[in-house]
Parts: sequence; structure tokens; C-alpha cells
Amino acid sequence: MADKVSHDIVEKWLKAWSLSRQLPLPVRYKSGFKVEVGEEKQKIRYIFSELNDDFIELSKQIDEHWIYLKVCASPDEVKNKVPDQWVIQPPGYMMSCFGPMKVKVANLCKGYRIESEKYNSTTVIKIIAENDELACVGRVVMVDDLAVYDRIITEEKHQRKGLGTFLMQELEKVAVSKGISNNFLVATEVGRSLYQSMGWELYSPYTSIVIPKI
Repeated sequence: MADKVSHDIVEKWLKAWSLSRQLPLPVRYKSGFKVEVGEEKQKIRYIFSELNDDFIELSKQIDEHWIYLKVCASPDEVKNKVPDQWVIQPPGYMMSCFGPMKVKVANLCKGYRIESEKYNSTTVIKIIAENDELACVGRVVMVDDLAVYDRIITEEKHQRKGLGTFLMQELEKVAVSKGISNNFLVATEVGRSLYQSMGWELYSPYTSIVIPKI
């Protein structure tokens, strides 16, 4: 895990996150960043590379539903620093792989095919089943010297067939073709073990809080 989270890496990751979703690019907000998401249950997100006074003060100023505050810190660090109305979300894990992934060459399972498309700095790779059902999908976004992997999903009925590993391998090829070997993503608890098996390491815990509408 990083001794100190790089503000620069967080900014690049967030820019990639926005590009992947075709949202407005992040703007600076004090020591952090702000993205206008515009969704019903995620209006805005504020992201900070460290738990500091700017984050804590903002949590005291906001009383509106569905505005997310996110920070590179553990839930235990956050929970006693913000007002009680904020609800801590399931933990996230910023992960890095600064070099080739450690994965045996995976072949695509019989009965599946791959498709790809591109927009802005994003490449989308899809794995499609024989019945034309989407089985697995993911994106890689290039921002300067960083390849950011985003929205990696394997549908439940298609899991345990090596599709996720194959997908990551194909996304990495895109990054390597651009001369980029610095890889970054934010994982859920479920995804974390898959990435660790491929040589990814925990970069920082990542905690999100929101005031939900009950």
C-alpha cells in the first residue's frame, strides 16, 4: 500500500472515470475534485486524496441527499469525523499494477466471442455468448501515462469460466499497444481477490459516504 496517496494519480483516475462514463471532466474543489454526475441517486461526487479539513468541513456543510463524498482512507478513519447523517457505503479498494499483470495466458472459453468499440480515450471490450447475450464487459481509459480499468463486470451465469481474466488480459494489450504499463483501478470487495491473483496490489482504501433518502 502506498505510504502517501498521489494527488496526481487520483486526478488522472477520476478524469478516466469521467471519460469512461462520458461525464463532465472533474474540476478542482479546494484540495480535492468535483464531478457533476447528474444522476438521480448520484448528483455530484467530491473526491479527496486524503482525509483532511476540507473533506470534514464539506461533510458538515452538505445536507442534501445523493451527493457523494469519497476519500482515500479507511471507513474506520472516516466514521467518527463526519456527522451522523452520512452513511458509509461498501468499501472500495484503489489498486495498482505498475508493470505487466502476472497472469497465465488465458484462452477464450468455447462458445464466446469478443467485440470492441472506442470513444474518446476509452476502449470497451465485450465478451458475447453464443445466444448474443452480454457475458462480460470492461473498459480501459488512457490518461497520460496511466491506464485506468473501469466497470469490469461478468454476469453471474457466465462466472467461473475465466472470462474476467481473459477480459483483463485483452484490456492490458490495449494499454501496452499505447506504451503504457502503469495500471490502476478501484475494486469492490468481490473484485479485489481476482485482481490480487493477477499481481495487482492495494494502493489505498477508498471510502464513500452519502446522505440517502430514506
